[in-house]
Amino acid sequence: MSYSLESISTYLRAARSAKKLSQRDLSTRAGVPQSHISKIESNQVDLRLSSLIAIANALELEVTLVPRQVMPAVQSVVRHQVAQLASAPAPDMSARPAYTLDDEE
Repeated sequence: MSYSLESISTYLRAARSAKKLSQRDLSTRAGVPQSHISKIESNQVDLRLSSLIAIANALELEVTLVPRQVMPAVQSVVRHQVAQLASAPAPDMSARPAYTLDDEE
């Protein structure tokens, strides 16, 4: 499977949206101008490797070169992990505060 710049930019935009980040938030985290992120997401600029790595790191993604012959296995593992994360229930944070002012411990 080959990736076009359009599919990479679509994936980056989806990852940013999934993390509920604005382009400005991602810009701050990645150290890439917001205007450049906008151009990347709309395929108006050729994506440089340095920008891709900075944006991927800010989105907690990894840029990895994978031998073509093992891509189907890698894609299968990624799909499985994404499905597990998507179906995992959110932790119940309302059960008990981490501490209270009257704790003696």
